[in-house]
Amino acid sequence: MSGAVHIPVLRDEVVDALRIADGKTFLDGTFGAGGYTTAILEAANCKVVAIDRDPDAIARGQALIERFGDRLTLIQGRFGDMDSLLDEAGIGHVDGVALDIGVSSPQIDEAARGFSFREDGPLDMRMEKSGPSAADVVNTESEQNLANLIYRLGEERHSRRIAKAIVLARTSGAILRTSQLAEIVRGVVPRARGKDTIDPATRTFQALRIHVNDELGELDRGLAAAERILCPGGRLAVVSFHSLEDRRVKTFIRTRAGKTARPSRHVPETGETGPAPSFIEITRKPIGPGAEEEKRNPRARSARLRVAERTDAPAWDDREAA
Repeated sequence: MSGAVHIPVLRDEVVDALRIADGKTFLDGTFGAGGYTTAILEAANCKVVAIDRDPDAIARGQALIERFGDRLTLIQGRFGDMDSLLDEAGIGHVDGVALDIGVSSPQIDEAARGFSFREDGPLDMRMEKSGPSAADVVNTESEQNLANLIYRLGEERHSRRIAKAIVLARTSGAILRTSQLAEIVRGVVPRARGKDTIDPATRTFQALRIHVNDELGELDRGLAAAERILCPGGRLAVVSFHSLEDRRVKTFIRTRAGKTARPSRHVPETGETGPAPSFIEITRKPIGPGAEEEKRNPRARSARLRVAERTDAPAWDDREAA
């Protein structure tokens, strides 16, 4: 691992949003390379509980425990289970929750994890190193299922063409390497013109990664869990990198803040007001990176930060939010 300090996307904006102060406790639900955790612990004499489903991330974090001692607690698990994980650790409510959705930089940079096609590696993509891999999905799912998941989770308009090419290619042998899959996709998807266009395989890889790790389901569970563990006045700060994630975060915050669209004036009044708002929307529009950060880190270009503040109202029942 490089000795360079990892600077997470929108680090300063997340720290400012959380209102770090002495004596408070914060939860970093996506520990990754430890960038947010380090920034929070450096900002004040506070504590951080950091969660990551990737065992490699937890192993790397031991160096931070040596630095910050009992101010940092590391837990391997899913941030969608943050409330039960905190309960098992004997920790009550927290004053802030930070989530950086999606794949971490170390996962992308390590070819053996199979998240990226920049270097050849096994077609894996499993954050927890367990369960079905991307290769399992590519080699066993039907053409229709592949087309549907690539379209839905990758927002890829050429999904049917890609699925057909995958199914044809696997008749000659299993697709087991990232380079194999990337070349199959590039063979049927035209590259757009312009120097800043993305690789034709990008959306397919995104779709498979999200599917393999159930990232959207995990995001939904994580937002609801954060609502349950935040103290009144505590802040939720979520950084997302594509529209599928950002729409979910936006909808959750606006719904919990009581800002969902009102029914038509032609619908009769029922007298029911629904649950009290459990959040206040702090960012009406998402916060994006500045020009300097985009120049330093191209991955930051698509990043969007949304922030909400917990009220003293009870957490919503998921059936009420439906």
